[in-house]
Amino acid sequence: MQYHQFWADMHSNIHHYQMDQLMQWYEHAKAVMDFWPVAYYPFAIRTTPSGAALEDLISPDDYRADWELVRNLAAHAEQEGWPFFMGYEWQGDGSDGDHNVFYLHNDGEILLPRKYLTLRDALAGHEAIAVPHHVAYKPGSRGKNWSTHDEKFSPIAEIYSSHGSSENDDGPIPMERHDHMGPRITGTCYESGAAMGYHISVIASGDNHTVPGEADHGMMCALAENGSKESIWKALRSGRTYGVSRSRIGLDFTIGGKAMGEIAPAGPQALAIEVTGTNAIDRIELLRDQIPEKTYVHSGSWERTALPGRFRFKFEVEFGWGPDLKAFPGNKTKTWTGSLQVPCTLLTVEKIWNSFGQQLNHCDSKGCEFTLTTHQTSETGKWMGSSPTRREGFIFEVEGTIDDVLDLTVNGKSYPLAVRDLLLGTRVFSEYEEAEAMVYARYPDAHHYRDDLIWHSAFKFRVKRAAPEIAYRVSIHEMLDLMPGSSYRLRVWQKNGDIAWSSPVYCE
Repeated sequence: MQYHQFWADMHSNIHHYQMDQLMQWYEHAKAVMDFWPVAYYPFAIRTTPSGAALEDLISPDDYRADWELVRNLAAHAEQEGWPFFMGYEWQGDGSDGDHNVFYLHNDGEILLPRKYLTLRDALAGHEAIAVPHHVAYKPGSRGKNWSTHDEKFSPIAEIYSSHGSSENDDGPIPMERHDHMGPRITGTCYESGAAMGYHISVIASGDNHTVPGEADHGMMCALAENGSKESIWKALRSGRTYGVSRSRIGLDFTIGGKAMGEIAPAGPQALAIEVTGTNAIDRIELLRDQIPEKTYVHSGSWERTALPGRFRFKFEVEFGWGPDLKAFPGNKTKTWTGSLQVPCTLLTVEKIWNSFGQQLNHCDSKGCEFTLTTHQTSETGKWMGSSPTRREGFIFEVEGTIDDVLDLTVNGKSYPLAVRDLLLGTRVFSEYEEAEAMVYARYPDAHHYRDDLIWHSAFKFRVKRAAPEIAYRVSIHEMLDLMPGSSYRLRVWQKNGDIAWSSPVYCE
């Protein structure tokens, strides 16, 4: 069966106080996703008379009214023919871990029992799934309780989100962004559940509370026969999913012709791995029962290979660095208006967007125009706080020659990008003169033998090192002797730090 990739954020929490933004969320979701399973959040902080801040359910009248607004949006999406799934976050009493509940049909209700198995039983006979997330926290305190898990009710689990990686307790990307919830541990992590024999496919999604589909917090991909709501639901139910930490790494992984989430016969089987990265691929790990079985190292295999006369390459342009808000509080946002024009062929443009207010216009094979808005904040990053800078950008795929020169225009200024230079390394550009004028207007006595204050105050963007196609495409075909009862999955590592996690293929 040939499956197609469909991308989404399955963990975007819209709150009661944000319901007037619901249509804005929906329009943004359509701009950055192929479908949207919304996760309405029926919780809020209430303060006790002594001043204790407790997260609790909002009033039933409020969340039921909000739910009808979500239902109305689902009907609107159905009329438009765009796949939209009603969903909400369920937390219970914290002992079974947090889950997002999603419905295939638009007649589901918000059910809020205290226990996971009670929720499962209440939804028996409904087309509903519950997806556990940030699973690796402490058991009993919002970490996943695998002893009560039902793989039919919860066929997929979140392996990565804004919280960090729940894959294991000691791997890269620790769960430190929300440090009030504590560090991750073994016993509740994804690998602990898999070790108990569960068939658990994986996704990555944001746990985003301000905008759906933040690229920097992870996305998931469903492998479906087509883009219909029913076909995508079948993929979710079957565990044909995978997750990425940031950019949309293309991943096709089969054993014996069986896709992710499926079961292959024991014995010698054909292993097929096709990866289309967004940056140079460093290595691909094949794990059997959570232990690396093989590592295919791509770094060092292509760098000395001569490029053909005409070739494809990818590079990222990222906007957002700016002045310290304590010194220049009026610079919380920055608008970047620009275009990329190519003398060769522009093939694809991937949006690396993390907030509202982004536009990609007039895109064709010769170029595109865009308007981006970047945001800065003085928040610490705790309790759903964003990072100091929310950057925005694109990954461009171009086909041309080593002698081509691309024209990137930003806020009226031209920045020629020679392909030869793009392949050599990363460059940073800044609005240096504007920063210099701003600094001396406010601090006329700030002249110094170093330009720290000016450089640190300048808005900047960077053009990352380009990767030729030979760097970001990997094809592996070989025989693999499958062990009965084992599971096999992939981790794909790019040189820029982006990761993809496949769901397992199981051996009977």
